[in-house]
Amino acid sequence: MLKRRFVMLLNNYNPDVLSCLANLSNDEVFTPPTLANQILDMLPQELFSNKNTTFLDPCCKSGVFLREIAKRLISGLEKEIPDLQERLNHIYTKQLFGIAITELTALLSRRSTYCSKKANGQYSICDTFDTEEGNIQFKRVEHTWENGRCKYCGASQSEYDRDDTLETHAYQFIHNPKELLKMKFDVIVGNPPYQMSVGNDGGNSSKAKAIYHLFISQAIKLNPTYLTMITPSRWMTKSTEGISDEWVDSLLKKNQFKIIHDFEDSKDCFAGVDIKGGVNYFLWEKDYKEKCLYFFHEIGNKSIYKRFDYLDSENIGIVIRNPSAYQILEKIKLHDGKYFIDENKNFSGLVSPKDFFTNKQFLMSSWNNYQMNPNGDYNIKYYVNKSIHKLDYAWISKCQIPKNFGTINLHKVYIPAAAGSGNDTQILGQPFYGEPNSVCSQTYLVIGYDPKLHNFTQKQCENIITYIKTRFFRYLVSIKKKTQNGPRGVYQFVPMQDFNEPWTDEKLYKKYGLTQEEIDFIESMIRPME
Repeated sequence: MLKRRFVMLLNNYNPDVLSCLANLSNDEVFTPPTLANQILDMLPQELFSNKNTTFLDPCCKSGVFLREIAKRLISGLEKEIPDLQERLNHIYTKQLFGIAITELTALLSRRSTYCSKKANGQYSICDTFDTEEGNIQFKRVEHTWENGRCKYCGASQSEYDRDDTLETHAYQFIHNPKELLKMKFDVIVGNPPYQMSVGNDGGNSSKAKAIYHLFISQAIKLNPTYLTMITPSRWMTKSTEGISDEWVDSLLKKNQFKIIHDFEDSKDCFAGVDIKGGVNYFLWEKDYKEKCLYFFHEIGNKSIYKRFDYLDSENIGIVIRNPSAYQILEKIKLHDGKYFIDENKNFSGLVSPKDFFTNKQFLMSSWNNYQMNPNGDYNIKYYVNKSIHKLDYAWISKCQIPKNFGTINLHKVYIPAAAGSGNDTQILGQPFYGEPNSVCSQTYLVIGYDPKLHNFTQKQCENIITYIKTRFFRYLVSIKKKTQNGPRGVYQFVPMQDFNEPWTDEKLYKKYGLTQEEIDFIESMIRPME
């Protein structure tokens, strides 16, 4: 019986049940066995021949990481512990540990790892456990509510304050930090949950914020020698809701990433799963302080580019992922210097913060206390949203505008604050001229918003619009814009121009000396804007 179960554990099934599970459409993204092994291949392989190495998966879903680690340890420790049953008992009781994200995934992980949903069951491959959970635990944890949000993960109380019959999705690893800090592991590995709903947050629809960075932070606090996880790649470009710029900066500046495999298309890792901005898996090493071996996988793995460099070699606070983007930025930098470091030298300095004219009481996208026609005090043009107002604008009074009165009478440009899906080829919504005596809802950002710094004419605004509509401009925006949202920060890599003249792609390509290959690359990525 033992031999049969051992063979079951070591052999790859055709099909492997965990491969089938990973290919299903699920709320959770399950890791395929092939991907799990690619991640484990980054670790020093001598770890799997050391009976003292300890491993933790703090976010078990299918148990695939623990199962694949077990296979390697079973082979790697054969000489040191020749007796098979003794070897299995040692591995499962002394080296492999897991924390499941739900009660169901705990059962699934035990079944995958121990060949039994009960660690101490008669079919378990380990015969020395005295509890059903073994070393794969699940502990129901409640959120800690403060002002309608969980103070640990930001989850919405209205959505996740549940009775005992439903999962809370309060993940033990990030909600019991003091208890877990007592644990010590050599290697932490996993595929954490990616986001949590945080409710309406004053807008029209439910929002979700990233939580995978909380798993990374907690793992680092446990002081492992190695940490490897697979996560969305948007954190690299500071384009993820819920992840602070400071958090990204702290990771990049310490240079502890030894290897990163970055996939432009998530489907190249997870079949049928579309994660905006792609995914990556990395090897972080506690005592490493050098350059990172960085692999960029183009869509469909058509090409894999490799570089050995510091992730933030330009000191710009993000990773320049695509090598073609890196080359194009180098040419712009050659002409304009390090323009992207100072927002006064790049286009982001012209773009307003979000909710520029609005607050939670006035001028939100769904606010409708306006008049269809100018009338008396209702004499300020208010650009709303075509999906709400058939003309895209209405009329309001000055007393309804809560802030930034100095911008009302400027010539300016309005541009949608959100557009596309994150992987479309237009990148931005249509910009349009904003005449004096006008304001906008939270649907739009304001270009030329500061009366102390910006005093454009109508013609200059029209020339700004020609610039925005170029493929060159929108490609540079796409370097940072990986989701629907387009805050002012996504314009960091767009250089400033002289807006006394209109701009075309041809003029810009010539100005910065782009090769035909570079031009073809931009035009393959970005479609024309009418």
